[in-house]
Amino acid sequence: MANIQIPVSVLNLVPIRKGQEGKQAIDEMVDLAQATEKMGYKRYWIAEHHNTSRLASSATVILIKHALEHTEHIRVGSGGIMLPNHSPLVVAEQFGTMETIYPDRLDLGLGRAPGTDMKTAGALRRFQNDSMYTFPEDVQSLLTYFGPEENQSDVRAYPGVGTNIPIYILGSSTDSAILAARLGLPYVFASHFAPRHMAEAISIYRNQFKPSEYLDSPYMIVCVNVIAAETDEEAEFEATTMQQFFLNIVRGSQVPLSPPVENMDYIWNEHEKEMAKSMSRFTLMGSKDSVRQQLIDFQKEYNVDEIMAVSYIYDPDKQKRSYEILKEIVDGR
Repeated sequence: MANIQIPVSVLNLVPIRKGQEGKQAIDEMVDLAQATEKMGYKRYWIAEHHNTSRLASSATVILIKHALEHTEHIRVGSGGIMLPNHSPLVVAEQFGTMETIYPDRLDLGLGRAPGTDMKTAGALRRFQNDSMYTFPEDVQSLLTYFGPEENQSDVRAYPGVGTNIPIYILGSSTDSAILAARLGLPYVFASHFAPRHMAEAISIYRNQFKPSEYLDSPYMIVCVNVIAAETDEEAEFEATTMQQFFLNIVRGSQVPLSPPVENMDYIWNEHEKEMAKSMSRFTLMGSKDSVRQQLIDFQKEYNVDEIMAVSYIYDPDKQKRSYEILKEIVDGR
């Protein structure tokens, strides 16, 4: 039986399911962290989003701390912290404190987008100027804050100095690939919602990568959607929850994560269907055999170092089963 030896990890946006409140979504985030830890997943990352009633992941650092507190060994981190919204010093102090409490379990994924609409981004900004342009300098500041005592300036992060928390550059375009390569940092591409530039970004990152004190060679993580079930038909049915999720993005609507439906054609028009499907183009979907073959084909073409899976499935037990199937595939079971 063909198998693919590749680390797998989890991304969670902490969606609020239809009929739920935020507390239930956060409880289910913890439950999924515990379940995927037992399955042997490498890391569990939580995204940062603001001003959306269908996601409970705005206070990302608090959720990371909550997940660390309720798990034992899985690495927990940000997928990511949207750096334009935050002072690098505050991020360093927060993550340095968590690293002190939970040593060698923390990852810091950094994004240059605000993770929200522009009006909300304005309310979040620490300065009036557009801090997206200072992203490279802010990343460098964090690398310094976490570095050794002798590299510090007059302003230092305590706790933080000497913690060497691993930093990952997140991206959905080629700009972040260039930065990750130049700094010699691992790179994570958001193929789960912005697949268009993935191949180009991977190529740029690998070709321009410069070895650093953090990494000897490129380390490429790709985030994809995964909807795995016992049969192809069941997976296609469960995937309508994900399709509704992307339809909400296309429409700009605030609908909670919704149960699967028999026929999406009653919900979306052709234009909406095309847009939603283009966003979710990199989805591993189907039975174990189908997902295995899709993953083999994906790796033949892109040969990434790690897969990070996000699974928009309405039933929490079926969501956990989807992650279980993916782990069985990469373990050769």
